Amino acid sequence: MNVNSIFLLNLVLFIFRPCLVFSNGEQGRLLVNMTLVQNASALGAYCLDGSLPAYHLHRGFGAGENNWLLQFEGGGWCNDIKSCLDRSKSRRGSTRYMNKWETFSGILSNNASFNPDFYNWNRVKIRYCDGASFAGDAEFYNGTSLLYFRGQRIWQAIILDLLPKGLGHAKKALLSGCSAGGLATFLHCDNFTSYLPRNASVKCLSDAGFFLDEKDLSLNHTMRSFYEDLITLQGVEPNLNQNCTTTLYYPHLCLFPQYALPFIRTPFFILNSAYDVYQFHHILVPPSSDPRGHWNHCRNNVTACNPSQLNILQGFRKDMLAALRVFYYYSRRGGMYINSCFTHCQSETQDTWFAVDSPRIHNKTIAQTVGDWYFSRNVSKEIDCAYPFDTTCRNTI
Repeated sequence: MNVNSIFLLNLVLFIFRPCLVFSNGEQGRLLVNMTLVQNASALGAYCLDGSLPAYHLHRGFGAGENNWLLQFEGGGWCNDIKSCLDRSKSRRGSTRYMNKWETFSGILSNNASFNPDFYNWNRVKIRYCDGASFAGDAEFYNGTSLLYFRGQRIWQAIILDLLPKGLGHAKKALLSGCSAGGLATFLHCDNFTSYLPRNASVKCLSDAGFFLDEKDLSLNHTMRSFYEDLITLQGVEPNLNQNCTTTLYYPHLCLFPQYALPFIRTPFFILNSAYDVYQFHHILVPPSSDPRGHWNHCRNNVTACNPSQLNILQGFRKDMLAALRVFYYYSRRGGMYINSCFTHCQSETQDTWFAVDSPRIHNKTIAQTVGDWYFSRNVSKEIDCAYPFDTTCRNTI
């Protein structure tokens, strides 16, 4: 074998080596390839632009080979034709524009030192390309533009694709998600349980998905109006919790977790910041409520907030805790981690999930608390002191 042949062979071995990339000799970065759901078209399950939906699967091993963790990707919503058309031309609405390799860290890590309870499970990241938290079932065509609002079918197509790959024989399973994916967890938790063996231990976790039905600074229900348009455009209402929609006078409110939560039967864990940055910027202080920009400095840096602004933020925290009060006191199988960090999504990032300097409540990390809850090891309902008393936060405002 000549020198050129040896070089080419080594190049091939390098390219196709196991997908563990190292950076500066430190923690390995796990990259997982995308799997397109080839049979999705049979269900009419398409992304906004008509492309096939996708997920990333990293196989479990050892004691975790029959356990499954599914993580919904987040990324906001679209509630009108223009925003959905724009979304369809991006990675948020089409698998054509998505990275084909995704980094698995935090709750998706395969390293026991960084993810002690779920590292050896089968871990799946479900890509988000519908704009309605995997809950719509409609389409739009005006003669020139075609949009598929098929989130509900995407969810079903991915589950049906995973069942014969081992999910159908799961012994333990956890459905989770971040942001809009965290909302999807509320919407699909019980449905997920229905697909799995009756003797399986199935639970659900929402990270930064507890979006409040809260008035903004101008006393308008900005988020409620946004969700109403979303539900109408994408045909979401039939896929909301039917026990909730038949109970509430306004069925659309069942998209808000605080109204749907009492009707969820599967054990549930809520991970959220009491000062969630997304909600701070889009529910409490949306641009429409602050036309003169009085909140701009506060929005960018909490230490720049004046006493009046801090008082409003503390009121938002109180409202969130009030919405969770019944769950906290009466849900025996529920878990909770409500910290006081100005951040959004904490389970997928290693620094916030489980690290030497990650956020803590009563000296417990998020990963430890979630693990204690899932495996019933210890009390797992933690609520942080109000800002600014937590010195462990990694604020990302």
